Amino acid sequence: MARTINARELHDALNGTGEIALIDVRPEAIFGANHILLAANIPLGLLELRMADRVPRLSVAVVLCDGGEGLSELAAQRLAGLGYTDLSILEGGVNAWGAAGLELFSGLFVPSKAFGEYVEHEYETPSVSAEELHQMMEQGENMVVLDSRPMSEFTIMNIPTGIDMPGAELVYRVQEAAPDPDTTIVVNCAGRTRSIIGAQSLINAGIPNKVVALRNGTMGWHLAGYQLEHGNMRPPPQVSPEGGNLARQRSRAAADRFGVRRVDAATLDRWRSESAERTLYVLDVRTAEEFAAGHITGSRHAPGGQLVQSTDSFMSTHRARVVLVDPEMVRA
Repeated sequence: MARTINARELHDALNGTGEIALIDVRPEAIFGANHILLAANIPLGLLELRMADRVPRLSVAVVLCDGGEGLSELAAQRLAGLGYTDLSILEGGVNAWGAAGLELFSGLFVPSKAFGEYVEHEYETPSVSAEELHQMMEQGENMVVLDSRPMSEFTIMNIPTGIDMPGAELVYRVQEAAPDPDTTIVVNCAGRTRSIIGAQSLINAGIPNKVVALRNGTMGWHLAGYQLEHGNMRPPPQVSPEGGNLARQRSRAAADRFGVRRVDAATLDRWRSESAERTLYVLDVRTAEEFAAGHITGSRHAPGGQLVQSTDSFMSTHRARVVLVDPEMVRA
């Protein structure tokens, strides 16, 4: 039987120290209009398909919320049938959260997008407008446009001359696409987040090129009145042995600078043995083709650029352990 929890109790739990998964079970469009910041959206009709990946530990504290229309009660019944043992329902749903003076947000993947805005503000990530990029192209400037979205998005629409290079691949492959240090690198996405994070990752890796993000991405390019290309498949270049070595050196230096921790196989095995008491996500951040060719047992595919863009769609338990996998030690 699911318990009830009020808004203030949930607020304290979200800001506590224990693991918790806050799941909003309304349809995505309704969730996007008005939701709690740290809630992950798993619509009621998709619970059985997505819950095991997103909330793998059956004994974790799960709080369900809706708009007060009774979806949480139905979700609790389904999750109890799946073996989840610590279920609570937010009294009054998101409306009660707002009535308690707590903030509600609109949009999807808001924590990830807020992270991008924080990075841009904190590091003053340089950027150019669509008009500035168009002028650079017209003047024949030595430059390359790297699109940090997955190929599925790139094929729908892309900036002219752009090369598809999803976010986690940028540091790994940039030296193949722009071997000349005098080449300006413009990183774009559909909007803002992945271009900001992609550009800053290249800057953090210490590449010698000038790097800028395209403000507002393909959307900004279109709104400025410029033509987009459609139906293209310009994959990123293959990595040469020399390029791979350089990427590993750069990523290691950045990891050391920012205190990125590493674990060995023995530690991962120990954490796996503790996964009934502490949630563990093992996410392989390489390309889909590399993952399909071979991966660690029990790991899931989570393309690195998308993982940064939409973290809550891969992991819904707060304060869990997360291990990123990439044999090259660049993308992870």
